Amino acid sequence: MQAAQVLLLTLLPALAVRAQSIHAGQCPEPPVQQDFDVARYTGRWYDIQKLPAVFQRGKCGQATYTPRSDGQVEVLNQGLLSLLRAVTMKQSITLILPLLLPLISAQVPHWGACPEPPVQANFNMKKFLGRWYEVAKLPAQFEKGRCIESNFTMKADGSVRVVSSEILKGELRTIEGNAVVQDMREPAKLGISFSYVLPYTPYWILSTDYDNSALVYSCTDVLRLFHVDFAWILGRTRTLPVATISKAKELFNTNNIDVTRMIMSKQAGCEKDY
Repeated sequence: MQAAQVLLLTLLPALAVRAQSIHAGQCPEPPVQQDFDVARYTGRWYDIQKLPAVFQRGKCGQATYTPRSDGQVEVLNQGLLSLLRAVTMKQSITLILPLLLPLISAQVPHWGACPEPPVQANFNMKKFLGRWYEVAKLPAQFEKGRCIESNFTMKADGSVRVVSSEILKGELRTIEGNAVVQDMREPAKLGISFSYVLPYTPYWILSTDYDNSALVYSCTDVLRLFHVDFAWILGRTRTLPVATISKAKELFNTNNIDVTRMIMSKQAGCEKDY
């Protein structure tokens, strides 16, 4: 559940954000250009003024937008550094990826921005509260233990307290966080944070019957160039029928979420007191 937060902690020093200003809370959502015409927007644009960006250190910055036959737009960013050496965004990606490899070694990065699968319709947070066990998951660097579970309880301010636990090296370890509904129009799109200094991580309930199983998806993208995603099959019990798991994987696949590397979580021998 801490995917984006772990990724953020790695990226902040990697991208040298001393050139940026970090603001608490979520990104604002300003209005955008009405009736935007991408065909008229294509062509070459020059960098006139900007907030300082660590990945833009040269001069003569420009971006060329070229329509492709598949309907997408190819973007080429260029600038001049010392020795009149042209640099492109591809070089920036080459520099960033090695810094991310230790973090995403358990994940498979995918090109492009995160997908936006449909979520549970008419989601009822109160019915979702309670204890959920992790039955299956895409491998996650921050989940190395067994007997992983999360307990959701409502707080007086309407947010939800989340206590996640695992047994690692014979020791019970817990972490407490906070969950909120990030879009009241789609209440199944939750955000979870395990630190008040870090932003909320997407925690989308794609499907649940509240009493037996739930499918959860989380995705983090980097500069909208590539994304790393996480997926869980949760149960009210430590195990679920094979048919339920198969159906869950089909739903993920239908929404272009690759779960070929999904593994079963270790939920045996969890009743011992720690």
